[in-house]
Amino acid sequence: MASIHVGNLGEFLREQRRSARLSLRQLADAAGVSNPYLSQIERGLRKPSAEILQQLAKALRISAETLYVQAGILDERRADGVADGLAVHSAILTDPAISERQKQVLLQIYDSFRKENARDDTGGHAEEDQTNGDAPRPDGGRGEGDGKPASDRRRTT
Repeated sequence: MASIHVGNLGEFLREQRRSARLSLRQLADAAGVSNPYLSQIERGLRKPSAEILQQLAKALRISAETLYVQAGILDERRADGVADGLAVHSAILTDPAISERQKQVLLQIYDSFRKENARDDTGGHAEEDQTNGDAPRPDGGRGEGDGKPASDRRRTT
């Protein structure tokens, strides 16, 4: 059977599987596909459907979009910006120096920052201005960070 070039999908899947410390059989069982079929995908002999990619992504605990990009189903430079973070997701998920739990925590933090920034871009207010001690106050005074060391400030109680 001739190899069809599906980008680096097969290599990417194999690396993700190994990173997750799953055997071929374990991943196949978790994704609901046959062992030989998964082996053929990893070797570049089969091109899986979007549904199979979604099942594999769920079993590997990665985003389906990441696999769609690897398979050439989704353009990495999509205009709506969804794929902007795929490179970061991919880097985190393929890093062998951190555990699966650490990867999931990093991804959750990263995604929460992206969501927060998206809200800020659509009219929300950034909190940096509210937390800066040197920021001017509405009454013209300054906050705690008035330039004096804490030991030079006098308490007036």
